[in-house]
Amino acid sequence: MEAERELLFKHQMGKKSSFRLKIKKLEPVRDRYMFTDNRHPEKGIMSTVLGVLSVTALSLSVYFSYVNGGQAIMRYAAAAFVAAIFSCIGLVLGIRSRFEKDIFKLFPNLGIALNLVAFLFVVFILVLGLG
Repeated sequence: MEAERELLFKHQMGKKSSFRLKIKKLEPVRDRYMFTDNRHPEKGIMSTVLGVLSVTALSLSVYFSYVNGGQAIMRYAAAAFVAAIFSCIGLVLGIRSRFEKDIFKLFPNLGIALNLVAFLFVVFILVLGLG
């Protein structure tokens, strides 16, 4: 009988200690957050903005040329030319910001991808126009 009480007591003590461990795990709320000195680079953000502008301008110029029966007006060609310049500048900015230290890499990677898509789209249009 004494052995059963001692076993029951140890079992109850084991529960209390596990409960205390669970409470202690909730106390350091700060451990759940990652504090860092990383930042979003301005060049990367600018690269992303230029990429969005380039892709949008190229898409709209192709769409409006399609609606116009395949005839590109000078305005659409000028928009595509400006988009090509923006994509080249954005690509350079994205690559340069990717090599900075202690940064988040979301905007540089996104800018490089968008500007590369826009630049390849311009090359594709030029190759189609030559053929």
